[in-house]
Order: sequence, then C-alpha cells, then structure tokens
Amino acid sequence: MMKGLRTAGQTWLGKAVIAVLFGFLILSFAIWGINDIFRGATRVTVAKIGDTEISGETFRTTYQSELQQLIRRSRQSITAQQARAMGLETQVLSRMVTEATLDEKARDLGLKVSDQLIARTVTEDPTFRGPSGQFDRTRFDYYLSERGLNEQGFVREQHGALTRLHLADAIAGALQVPVAAQEAVHRYGAERRAASYFILPAASVGEIAPPSDAQLQSFYEERKGTFRAPEYRAVNVIALSPETLARPDQVSDEEARKRYEQVKASRFGSPERRKIQQIVFPSREEAEAAFARIKEGTTFEAIAAEKSIPQGELELGTFAKSEMIDPAVADAAFALDAGGVSGPVQGRFGTVMVRVTQVEPERVKPYDEVAAEVRRDIALEKARNAINDVHDKVEDQRASARPLPEIAKEQGLPLVAVAALDRSGRDKAGGAVANLPERDALLTAIFGSDVGVDNEALRSKDGGYVWYEIKSIEPARDRPLSEVRGEVAEQWRADEISRRMAEKARGLTERLNKGEAIESIAAEVGEPVKSATDLGRRTARDELSAEVVGRIFSVPVGQAASAEAGNNGRAVFKVAAATVPPFVTTTQEAARLADQMRLFIADDLVAQYVKQAQQDLGVRIYQDAVRRAVGGES
Repeated sequence: MMKGLRTAGQTWLGKAVIAVLFGFLILSFAIWGINDIFRGATRVTVAKIGDTEISGETFRTTYQSELQQLIRRSRQSITAQQARAMGLETQVLSRMVTEATLDEKARDLGLKVSDQLIARTVTEDPTFRGPSGQFDRTRFDYYLSERGLNEQGFVREQHGALTRLHLADAIAGALQVPVAAQEAVHRYGAERRAASYFILPAASVGEIAPPSDAQLQSFYEERKGTFRAPEYRAVNVIALSPETLARPDQVSDEEARKRYEQVKASRFGSPERRKIQQIVFPSREEAEAAFARIKEGTTFEAIAAEKSIPQGELELGTFAKSEMIDPAVADAAFALDAGGVSGPVQGRFGTVMVRVTQVEPERVKPYDEVAAEVRRDIALEKARNAINDVHDKVEDQRASARPLPEIAKEQGLPLVAVAALDRSGRDKAGGAVANLPERDALLTAIFGSDVGVDNEALRSKDGGYVWYEIKSIEPARDRPLSEVRGEVAEQWRADEISRRMAEKARGLTERLNKGEAIESIAAEVGEPVKSATDLGRRTARDELSAEVVGRIFSVPVGQAASAEAGNNGRAVFKVAAATVPPFVTTTQEAARLADQMRLFIADDLVAQYVKQAQQDLGVRIYQDAVRRAVGGES
C-alpha cells in the first residue's frame, strides 16, 4: 500500500488526490477526536449518582467477578443468558449504586478510616487466619487471586466498606427496639389455639352426574391453557465424570497396599490418643527442681498440690498428637509411656512438665476389609487427572461435526438418548426422565438452545462435563377436546365436588355461628367431632394441614369457618380458645428476638436512608450501557 502511495505521488494528479485524502483525515480528527485510535474507546458510564460515575469497565469487572464466584459456588457452567435470567446484572448494579450513594454521603460528612484500622481489620479477619490462629499471608494472597485483586485494590475496597459500615452504624447502630413491638412479635409467634372440628367427606355432596357435552365444552374453553401440550424436545446427552472413567479393577494390589499404608491411620482408623496432665512453671529452674524431686519419689499430684493447682486445671485433656497446639509439648507427651512424666519442656506458653495418665492405642481396619475402597479411591484419582484429556478428545470430535452417539461409543461414555422431554424433565406419559446428569442446569440449557447449535459443555459438581445436542423440537400446542376429553371430565368433576362442598360447608358454619352445637351438626353428616389443642400458627397437626391451621388462626375465638383438608375433604371447625404465654423480657429467647428485630429494623432504616439520599443526589441508570458492559444487546 505504501509503495502504491509513493508511486502515485510522483505525478501532480496523484499528489493532489493524496493531499485531499489526508485533508479529510485531519479534518475528521479535528471534529471527532482521536480517542478511539489512541485510547481504544470512549469512556462509557453505566450509572451516575450525584457526582459519582460508575464506569462500564468497573461494572463489567465487578459483574464478571460475581459471575465467576457464582460458578465456583454452584460448580456449574452458567451462561450469560442464565445469569441475566437470575437477575445477576441487576443485583450487581443495585449494590454498586447503593455503595456509591453511601460513599457520596460519607464524603459530604467527612467520614474517613485510617490505614491502621484497615490493617488491624485484615489481620484480625478469621478468613485470613492459618492453622496457628494467626494472620496467614498465603491465605490472604489466595483470597486476592480468587477475586482478581491486587493488594492496593483490596485496601481501597476496605476503605470504602469500613466507611460505609461506620455510616450505617451511625444511622441505626444504637437502635432500641420498643418492648411493645417485641411483645407484638412474641404474641404472633407464641399464640396457641384450640378448636373443635370434623371432616366433611366428598361423599356428603351426593352423586355427581356426568357433565353434558355443552358443560364439558364450556369448561374446556375456559381452561384451554390447562390442557395445552407442552413443548417437547428430543436430545442426546453424554456425561464425563470421574465415576465413568474410573477402573478400580485395573489398580494393582501393590499400588493399593502402598496407598493403604499412607492413609490407614487417618482414613481407616483412629490415631493414638493420650490423656495428658500438665504443670506450668514460672521458670525452667523451678521446673528442673520439681523434676528432680519426682525422680526421687515425689508424686506428680504432690507437686501440683504444692502449687495449689486444682485437679480440673491439672488435666490438659485427651488428644491425638496432630490435635495438640504446642508441638514441643506434643513431642514430649507422645514420647512417654503410660504413667510417665517428662522433664521440663519449653512450650509455646512457658516451661511445663507433662504426665501421660492413659494411652488409647491406634485402631486401624485391616487391608483386606478396605481393599475395594482403596482401589476405588485410586481409580477415581486417576480418572480426575484424565478428565481433561478425554474432554479435549470429545471436543476435537465435536469440532469435526461428529454426533454425540458416535462420540459416546468411541470414548466409552454413557449416552442418554431421550425421545421427548418437557421443561420439567418429564416424558409424554408424565413420568420423570431418568439418568439426566446435572438435571436442573441441563434442562435449563436444553430449553435455551436449538437444533443444530454447537452447545458449550456444562461443568458438573464432581469436576466433569456434560454435553448435549437437540435432535428435534415438538412445539407446544393446544390439544383439542377430543384428545383430552377424559382429563377435562376428571377436572370438571373435581371442581364440581369442591364447589358443592364449599357451599355445604358454608351453610354448616353459618349454623354454627348462630349457636348450634358442633356435635349435633357433625351427627347429621355422620362424622365424629374431634378436638385439637396447642395448635401453632401454620403448623400441621394430624388431619389438619398447615393451610387449615392457618385458617383457624384467622378466625376470632368462638367463630366457625371451613377450609380444604385434602383428599377432597373439607374441615369444618369452631375456634374454642386462644392463649399467649406472658412475654418475659429477661429470658434468652426475648434477647434473641430483640436482636433479630434490631437487625431487621436497622436494615430497613438504612434502606430508607439510601432511598432518600438517592432522591437528593439524583440517580441515572444507562440501560444500554449496562447491556453492552455485560455483553448483551442494547
């Protein structure tokens, strides 16, 4: 191209054309700028809160971090469409807008936190503590790498988080829950009721004549969607997991015995444990003197008595060696015989002398008893290491347009061929399709794909993969009455029985509310009267479902009502009593209730504060920018 330009520039006409072209180029730079060339793209804003802007890049980074954490927690592959269906982008943006709002208010109020507080918060965070209970730098670095952060970025995040926490604490930290509110919640949860009832059976409404053609047609037209045939899909599925690759029979006896020796103490038995006593001395010299006296015949208890150590403080406990915090004390204790006393030991918490009072020997299952389990463990471990190789082979074959049944046969993987299944995983007969790996995630993916689409493999919880292909799609359709006549007639009969029972129960409850005895009314329908006492709100009891009990709690004492009781029956009841135990503010239960209410009310107060602050500051969300940031359409 450059050679062509040089050649054209040798003539006066060529020079004129090139001058015009470069003129237009320079003019375009002057008008539109050069951001797209030298900086890649114009800055995009997804939201603006007061003077604070949330850039598309910041939102994208946060969204991707949240998505990756969700994938790790669920151990499933989550597509962009699935994440959008879960509302992930809305949740992330809402949280970022809330944080930006609180940051704006904190700046207005001049709130800040010191670097010293950040450092103390990090070192005291249990997340970053190692086995010793102290801050572990390795854990901290792993946490940062998992979230794609460097140390400076993490510290900035902590500054913002702690500042927002202090602001929220100022809003609702000293909140006191009124006793009246606590008592109201207590009454709601602790109230108990008693009722007399009988179950009105379906037979009490008499014989139900079959519906006429006109009745059936009308019923069908009103509920046509209920009898609609769902969309069915035919699919092929293959699953790759450690279980499908494991070959325990190919593990040699020598290899299995070697693994058994390595893990037998921790896996197939319990380690040696010792009951240990300990005396702590203020100095090594005093400990040396005490040990010399023990060698001369003075008892361990006598030394403890001289130091006024009670028996309870003398007992250190019963431990396996790996369970002891102090390695020096552990080494000394597990070098002794039962009844033996160690010399002075410089432990982590001072100079001590220990005695072993009891030894529980190591107990291990013999190899022959666990050989099959050891072989299986080794086979699974090998299979996990081989999964990625098999995955790559399957992907290579898929890239060459090989169908899944052929791939499954060649790789020795199980194939699940389903002729038809709906969104709930049922076949045309209404039965659940068996052997679907990662069932929920797979069904979502199947009905989010199409025929001929090269679908990405799903990750399974055990570290494997699931491939699927859509063979055909049978669209949802309205089934004519002639096809579903039996179902329609059955549903019509059930609805008619329910309607008639509700009418009959309504008449009976009206009589109860006018003063008739429940025993006489129950006798008319040939049903016994039963009593239910100490009923808790929406807690099922005997024949009374949670819905019936909930209805009992919605009726005043002394009044009657009815509710569906299952098996086409209906419960007719009269509330006999309602009791509430007294609310005692000094109990542990009352304190727990107050803490829970304080948290709920505090969250509500902070939410109201944020809402008002956003109204004051002004919030603008740019939905097109949000969609572009997460890779969706604008």
